[in-house]
Amino acid sequence: MRILVWHGYLLGGTGSNVYTRSLARAWSRLGHEVVVLSQEPHPERYDLGGARVVRPPLTGPLPVFVLDHYDDARPQLLQEMSRAGRDLFVAQNAAAVRAEGPADLLLVNHVLLGGAVGRASGLPYVVKAHGSELEFSLRGHGGLSRWGRECLDQARAVLAGSEHIVQVLEDVVGPLRAPVAVVPPGVDVDALEPQERTAALAALVEQCRQDPPNAEGDERRPDSGNADRLAGFLAGTGRTVVYVGKLSAEKGVGLLLEALREVDARAVVVGFGPARAQLEAAAGDRVMFTGALEHRHLAHLWPLADVSVTPSVFPEAFGMVAAEAASCGSPPLVARHSGLAEIAAALEEGYPAELRHLAAFRPGDAADLSDKLSQLLDLAPEQWQQLSAAARSTAVQRWSWEGIADRILGYAGAA
Repeated sequence: MRILVWHGYLLGGTGSNVYTRSLARAWSRLGHEVVVLSQEPHPERYDLGGARVVRPPLTGPLPVFVLDHYDDARPQLLQEMSRAGRDLFVAQNAAAVRAEGPADLLLVNHVLLGGAVGRASGLPYVVKAHGSELEFSLRGHGGLSRWGRECLDQARAVLAGSEHIVQVLEDVVGPLRAPVAVVPPGVDVDALEPQERTAALAALVEQCRQDPPNAEGDERRPDSGNADRLAGFLAGTGRTVVYVGKLSAEKGVGLLLEALREVDARAVVVGFGPARAQLEAAAGDRVMFTGALEHRHLAHLWPLADVSVTPSVFPEAFGMVAAEAASCGSPPLVARHSGLAEIAAALEEGYPAELRHLAAFRPGDAADLSDKLSQLLDLAPEQWQQLSAAARSTAVQRWSWEGIADRILGYAGAA
């Protein structure tokens, strides 16, 4: 089967970038011919399973939902772009899609501008709504919401990562004529699995030693010196908390740092974003910041985490990093809201009844987060192992990428 995946952004980092490259890799491994259309300038850095990457022309600004730094693109918030700028972006990308057709499936990311690119391409298309476009750009902007609905109504299907995103879709763009299906993001359960602690730390340090120096301070790359810093910081048997995600206000990292002041544990904070300097200044010496890490690092970091926290204070479409931590046997602790609440509910089904309350904490409540962290870290070894095994089993059964990839083909009418 020939599959085209349109993604207007990069392939590194988190969220829809990871989703795109993971899905492309899964389909490629299942024997399909996959082409990814992306603005990624260095696709060779990522394992796409043999999928080919095409970079459409970009002669104007890159429409984004949250402002970020791009080395070779000028980002501009979608809602602040001119109509001419949006139309040019759509036209150039739709032409690139048509040049790669025909295809058995065209999957486009984000209601806008993915839906618009799919419609303009003239090919049958399926839209994956990720949530960021809905919350940050479409909500409150009537013209964009109407445009999004028009694009979705002509799609073969609309995919949402959680029931929460289905509700957001209805709130922001209104009822849709196209069928809407809930298909969560996936996890590479073969690459992300539990490991013995000594082996995991050695492998993490080795992966860090392979990182080229980052003297220029590129925030999308790992910090220089991570190998020695992590080896020292994670030495011994101290209890370890890990956060992976964007370093921005909506992700709740400040809430985590507040909670950690009352907890006897060290923490590793992974990611990049505009709030890093402020967070580091408030963190203290029991918290280590690493900069951005890739899955080749995280596959060995998560098995070292006694708890992995996703403390977002803003709605999340799903909570992929929590599912990935679970796959590594690190019990996730998530804010109980939006798509994260669905992660918690899935974990709770596999947890012993007396420990189910340790899957989530009250949103925005540093005291409750601190209390749940302390309870998790104080578990007897056999209880912690129960949670670890249950988290891993849930990830394998519900969130493997191969299973998700097959489900998407089925909803798209392409299986």
